Amino acid sequence: MTSRNRHARIVESLRATGVASVRDLAESLQVSESTIRRDLKQLDQDGELVRTYGGAALTARQSQEEPPFDVSASHDQAMKQRIAEHAAALVPDDSVVVLDIGTTTPLVARRLRGRPVTVITSSLAVLDELRDDDTVRLVLLGGVLRRNFRSFVGSLTETAMRQVSADLVFLSCTGVRANGHVVDNMAVEAPIKQALIEAADQVVLLASEAKFPGSGSLRLCSLSDIDVLITTQGADPQTVQLCREAGGKVISA
Repeated sequence: MTSRNRHARIVESLRATGVASVRDLAESLQVSESTIRRDLKQLDQDGELVRTYGGAALTARQSQEEPPFDVSASHDQAMKQRIAEHAAALVPDDSVVVLDIGTTTPLVARRLRGRPVTVITSSLAVLDELRDDDTVRLVLLGGVLRRNFRSFVGSLTETAMRQVSADLVFLSCTGVRANGHVVDNMAVEAPIKQALIEAADQVVLLASEAKFPGSGSLRLCSLSDIDVLITTQGADPQTVQLCREAGGKVISA
């Protein structure tokens, strides 16, 4: 198991229990206690948790619930709608498409209704858009239900995703740094997103101007790994240019 995967599992465990001991984490992840201590030190430095005597805990801020999905979905609606329209236009008939979790991908799913495509996702919001469509072949990846953000996460989701081979993946993120790093702020989601990237022939990043630089300490990939960036006109031009220089296509919605 990679350190990145361990970090995601540790944070996932803390979100479920609030606190965890080094011994319990070592037993559940089947690694040494010294390895867990190094992991906790790194996660503490990254602001993902707080070290405690013999273990770790989430801060009060981290323990609070995230804004509900519907609240996040209501932000920047016009930009998300434009991005979704351009994204759906990239999908050929009879292709296999992976839709990441997030609040823009369900809008892409809505525009794929009635199309002869296969859609793979761990997003319940995408499921809600396509569940009654007889034309779309829908594949739902299971896992641990993250109710507040209407998605499945965890090792089961990640393992299932690594069995997938797709034509396109539409990837979401929480930020695109000035150096071109595409980042996210949820350790439990990062390994799944990395598996999405590995699964597809073409990676399309959906990132409105609000994601430049956005936030997040967990690196998913670089703009050099992105085949198409769909953004909006207010995105930082120097950062966007990094994608072009690496050979990626940029669509301004």
